[in-house]
Amino acid sequence: MTTNPQAVIDAASVDAAITSRMSARAFLPKPVPRETIEHILQVASRAPSGTNTQPWRVYVLQGASRDELVAKVCAAHDAVRADPALKAQYQEEYDYYPQQWVSPYIDRRRENGWGLYGLLGIGKADKDRMHEQHQRNFRFFDAPVGLMFTIDRVMGRGSLVDYGMFLQNIMVAARGHGLHTCPQAAWNDYVSIIRPHIGASDQEMLVCGMSLGYADPDALVNTFHTPRVPVESFTTWL
Repeated sequence: MTTNPQAVIDAASVDAAITSRMSARAFLPKPVPRETIEHILQVASRAPSGTNTQPWRVYVLQGASRDELVAKVCAAHDAVRADPALKAQYQEEYDYYPQQWVSPYIDRRRENGWGLYGLLGIGKADKDRMHEQHQRNFRFFDAPVGLMFTIDRVMGRGSLVDYGMFLQNIMVAARGHGLHTCPQAAWNDYVSIIRPHIGASDQEMLVCGMSLGYADPDALVNTFHTPRVPVESFTTWL
């Protein structure tokens, strides 16, 4: 792949790919061709990384490998609900969220949760439906493609910054092919199941999972779009 220093002519399409990205939570069973996935990953690999370390490693699950992982993790998720003491067996390898929440982040988190569950008509007391909806994560929201991302433990925290740019590239590039995604930290609790299933070594830390496919346009859950704060709220001009 060659690079072109000139500006992209169709800037509107770039903007549209970014702004139309959303976390889809319902997908059609329509398969995604392998060559399309490979192309997206190749484009995404142009993400910058410190001293060009390119710290990402990707595992693509489709068909039987996808279905087997879904069955294993859903069974563990159900078991933890039945016996909360089992949760000690399933711990994420790094703190994705803060140990203690403060404003404005906790406020945005609550707004997100209330908005999603309110749209679906799931109340705080409806533990069965909350469990079922959360488990949709572990079914890849029915997407035909599941992605798992790992990083070598030897790498520093800066490499996670690099990784974020790689993940964003995947999600934006997918839009160019009419696909949607959902990045998922929910998988991280079940790394002890995921790592042996995908054949990753103990030296690899799970960064996150991701669903990839064609979003179901008729699913109510896909009408949920999270707000963004205005530029002036997070920008200081000097």
